[in-house]
Amino acid sequence: MRVLSYNVHSGVGGDGRRSLGRVAEVIAQSAPDVVALQELDQGRARSAGVHQAEELAELLAMEFHFHPAFEVEEECFGDAVLSRYPMRLMQAGALPSVKGGFFVERRGALWVEIDVGGMKWQILNTHLGLGWRERRVQARVLLGERWVGAVGMGTPLVLCGDFNSCPGGGVHGMLKGVLREVVPFGGRNTFPAGFPMLSLDHVFVGADVDVIEAAVWETCLARVASDHLPVLAVLRWGLDEG
Repeated sequence: MRVLSYNVHSGVGGDGRRSLGRVAEVIAQSAPDVVALQELDQGRARSAGVHQAEELAELLAMEFHFHPAFEVEEECFGDAVLSRYPMRLMQAGALPSVKGGFFVERRGALWVEIDVGGMKWQILNTHLGLGWRERRVQARVLLGERWVGAVGMGTPLVLCGDFNSCPGGGVHGMLKGVLREVVPFGGRNTFPAGFPMLSLDHVFVGADVDVIEAAVWETCLARVASDHLPVLAVLRWGLDEG
């Protein structure tokens, strides 16, 4: 399973130009089976009313589920999962906010089940807040009985997204205490895309998922298509025959 996690910044690149075509090309270059996307617009004036998750799914010939983290009248902003394989929505919902926190913005999570030849992969996608107190509360909920805790034993689990937390941070440590981090080979930094200095985007897996390959997808196009670089993880679950 090739899983890509990508904050696409509503299609706005480092040059200030909005282009979903560039984003789709970056995704296609990495040939993923599943894509976890953050910061997508739906019906927003700033992006000409486009349903960005739907348009990217069409460009990439993939299925999609979109969850609006927040809605203002007809405008939505949120996260999505795209898949080459059949999938079904397991759960989507808001994560808690902390009153009086730093630049509080509603956040959410999306959980889908991917059917790969009868093998059911559980994919969770999220985008945590900017304030450290808020992120801690949100991470605690994600790891609780409604989300990660609800995934049954003996099924492959992948949690990915923009966590706004670097390795060594409190939230990163909370997640590593329950799940195993997929550490990209050759460096972790994903933000800002043009000159990455921070590692904000991560993939975590259940204990029984094998990591075959992992990398920050850093190409010339990826450095300009969004303000984040995507993270690619090539994963395997189950014992080889024989």
